[in-house]
Amino acid sequence: MFRFANPEYLWLLLVLPLLLIWHGRRGPAPAIEYPSLMVIREVARRTRSRLGAILAGLPLLGLTLLILAVARPQQGATNATVHASGVDIMLLLDVSGSMQSLDFRLDNFPASRVDVVKSVVRKFIAARPNDRIGLTIFAGFPYLVSPVTLDHAWLLGNLERIRIGDIEDGTAIGSALAAGLNRLRNQTAKSKIIILMTDGQNNSGQITPITAAEAARALSVKVYTIGIGVRGEAPIPVTDAFGHQRIVMEKVDVDEDTLRRIATATGARFYRATDTDSLNHIYDEIDKLEKTAFTIHSYEQWDELYVWPVLAALIVLGLSLLSQFTLRRRIPA
Repeated sequence: MFRFANPEYLWLLLVLPLLLIWHGRRGPAPAIEYPSLMVIREVARRTRSRLGAILAGLPLLGLTLLILAVARPQQGATNATVHASGVDIMLLLDVSGSMQSLDFRLDNFPASRVDVVKSVVRKFIAARPNDRIGLTIFAGFPYLVSPVTLDHAWLLGNLERIRIGDIEDGTAIGSALAAGLNRLRNQTAKSKIIILMTDGQNNSGQITPITAAEAARALSVKVYTIGIGVRGEAPIPVTDAFGHQRIVMEKVDVDEDTLRRIATATGARFYRATDTDSLNHIYDEIDKLEKTAFTIHSYEQWDELYVWPVLAALIVLGLSLLSQFTLRRRIPA
């Protein structure tokens, strides 16, 4: 790994182009000073030879190297042993057709439920860098997007690729919960939680939500449940036979009773998110509730490299000074 220990000094490099411009406008000092004769003055402003231009740039090169030295270039390696916070989290996200409902807003524009959930989940993942987090999506059946992992960049990349319609429609809450439990069952974390997000009622799968909740309680896994969407009717985009999309109002209904029973049975909580702000608040609250201590051991070893630009600068400036008495020697005034 390479870095500058004092990178703020690199801003001084911005001064060098100004010095170059100033030096060019000023022109070289005349080798022979003679008053009032334009001819002699023009001689002093003649275009330099290529070698002369290179030699004239040596002081600026030397100054550049000295600035790099002051910024303290370093090369080394870091070795960090991270003990995770002791919390393993599996996110269960409903991607059934109703999650396309446009009853939420992002940046003051109408947005689908799934897009808002993805936005909030991104922030939740970013706030917990030391937790192992996994993701399972479900509609008519569950689909594993990512096992619990500390590689959050990979997890976020998979989250971005989620699209409604990728799996058969439906709402298999019980099967999704069982799939999430299966992924957490053999984990050794001190605390295991599931965050289940849905906007519908269980109508698919072979396992009932309550049966899955009893299994979660037996495995000491807390299941936070979030009912997503407004009550009553919600605007949903539909596409007709000719490929034209339009917005229709359809009745939506979240099975709050079942979600509440799942959360209560596992020692967690049920939440209802009817807009973006409330969903953000819910995730903030869960984030605060599920915190445990963790330890990070970090070891760093860096070798200073400033001596090399210093030596190079001394050589360059030495050559520049030597050229003043040889190749660029001037006739005294």
